[in-house]
Amino acid sequence: MAESDWDTVTVLRKKGPTAAQAKSKQAVTAAQRRGEDVETTKKWAAGQNKQHLVTKNTAKLDRETEELHHERVSLEVGKVIQQGRQNRGLTQKDLATKINEKPQIIADYESGKAIPNNQVMGKIERAIGLKLRGKDIGQPLEAKPKKK
Repeated sequence: MAESDWDTVTVLRKKGPTAAQAKSKQAVTAAQRRGEDVETTKKWAAGQNKQHLVTKNTAKLDRETEELHHERVSLEVGKVIQQGRQNRGLTQKDLATKINEKPQIIADYESGKAIPNNQVMGKIERAIGLKLRGKDIGQPLEAKPKKK
């Protein structure tokens, strides 16, 4: 029978640090002190919600350079909306409720700050009964029969 010495213990392999331990700030600084090569990279936009990120192009649009800017509703259209709404005895909030939009949208259209949206313009036209698009802005809206 082979000799068995029960008092000696042979360690075959020492377990290294786990991934989480190896990435910790403490482990990185300890490795740097020992003179080991340490490569650290910062992840770009890690753990952040970048859905609403302001990019370079958006910033350019906000500054409204000549070649890159959004068309706004003209003040003439804003005045027509305001007069048509007042003739019907509606407040901005009443008109907004009538066309299922927020009151701020009506305020933006009247002040000329809004970017024109054909759907919203159509709803406002039908609500106040005045044309807001085309060459005859401010003229009464002709009721066209619905096609089947």
